[in-house]
Amino acid sequence: MDIRHQPQLKRNITLPMLVFYGLGNIFGAGIYVLIGKMAGIAGVYIPLSFLLACIVVLFTALSYAELSARYPLSAGVAVYINAGFNSPVLSTVVGLTIALSASLSAATILHGFHGYLSTFIQSPEIVTILILVVLLSAIAVWGISQSVMITALLTLIETFGLCMVIYVGVDHVSLDSETLRTFIPPMDISLLNSIVLGAFLAFYAFLGFEDMVNIAEEVKDPTQTMPKAIITTLIIATLFYIIIAVVTISVVPVDELAHSSAPLAKVYETATHSKATILSTIALFAVINGALIQIIMVSRILYGMSRQSWLPNFLSTVHPKTSTPINATIFTGLVVFILATAFPLLTLAQSSSFLIFIVFTLVNISLLIIKHKDPHPDGIRTYPRIIPIIAIILNLILLGFQIVSIF
Repeated sequence: MDIRHQPQLKRNITLPMLVFYGLGNIFGAGIYVLIGKMAGIAGVYIPLSFLLACIVVLFTALSYAELSARYPLSAGVAVYINAGFNSPVLSTVVGLTIALSASLSAATILHGFHGYLSTFIQSPEIVTILILVVLLSAIAVWGISQSVMITALLTLIETFGLCMVIYVGVDHVSLDSETLRTFIPPMDISLLNSIVLGAFLAFYAFLGFEDMVNIAEEVKDPTQTMPKAIITTLIIATLFYIIIAVVTISVVPVDELAHSSAPLAKVYETATHSKATILSTIALFAVINGALIQIIMVSRILYGMSRQSWLPNFLSTVHPKTSTPINATIFTGLVVFILATAFPLLTLAQSSSFLIFIVFTLVNISLLIIKHKDPHPDGIRTYPRIIPIIAIILNLILLGFQIVSIF
C-alpha cells in the first residue's frame, strides 16, 4: 500500500499544549527521580550542577529551535542529520540512538514510579512496570490530542507538587552571606570534578526539549510554534530546578537525600514533620507523565523514520480512527519494559545521557553544515554560527568527563 494514501497524523497541538508537553517530560524525568542521586555526587553544590547543565543545554536548545523551524517533521533528529550529512545510514543510526536514549529515559522514570509507589504499597517492581507500560501505551494509541491533554493535566499536577516543596521548605533557606559562600566551591580538582559529574546527571533532568521536535507533524504552525515552545520550556524548567535544588539541600542533609528513593517526599516530611502522602501521590503522576511523553516521542521517531523508508514499513502504520502510529507505539512499549526490568536506575540515566551527548554533538555539526548551504532561509529565525560551535565544545567536554570517570 502506498504510504501517501495511508491515514495521516493530525495538527492539533497548540503552543501552550506543546509547552506543557515539554515541561511534563522534563519535570517527570528529572526532579522527582534523580535529585537524590545528584546529592550523592555533587553534595551541596547541586545548584551549581543544575546551572552548568542549563548552560550546556541552552546552546543546543537554540540549535534545535532553528532546526525545528527549518524541518518541522517527525523523526526530527534523524531528519536534521540527513539534511546536514546527506547520509541515510547515519540518520538511521542516530535516529535509533535517540530512540534508545528516550527508551532508557522512560525506563529510568518507571523505576522512579516504583520508588514513590513503595511509600504506599509494596509490590514486585516487574509487575508495577508491566501494568504501567501497558496502560501508557494504550493512552498513547488512544490519540495525540487526548494524550497531550492528559500530559498537560498531569504537568499542572506535578508543577503544583514542586510548588508545595518550595512552599514548605522556603523557610529553611538562608540567603545570608555566610550561607551563600557555602555554595561557592573551593578550587579543588576532585570537588570540581564532582560538580561536573553532577551536571552530567543534571543534564539528564533537562532532557525533554529535544523530544518536542518529534511531534512537529502534529503541531499547528510548527515553524513558529516549535522554537517558541522549546525556549519557553527551558526557561521555566531552569527556574524551577534552581529553586528546588536550593530548597532541597537547605532542608535535608545531602547524605540522607542520596539514599532516598523518593527524595522530594523526604524533603516534604522533614520540613513539615508529617507524612508526604499528597506529594508522593503527585510524584506518581509526574513520573507517569514523563514516561507517557517518552513513549509518544519514541513512537513518533520510529514512525517518521519508517516514513522516510529508513525502517520497516509496518512502523509507519497509522490507526484510521485514532490517527496514531499504533505499531510503533506497541513496539516502543515492549522495548521500554525490557530495559526497565533489565537495568538499575542510575545505569539507565547515565547511559541515556551518554548517548544524548553524542547525538547533540552530531546535530550541532549538522546545523553548521546546513547553515553553510542555506544560511538565511525565508521565514525562519536563525542564530549565529557561534551557537552550535559552543554547543559542540560543551557537549564534548561533558562527554569527556564521563568517559574519564569510567576509566
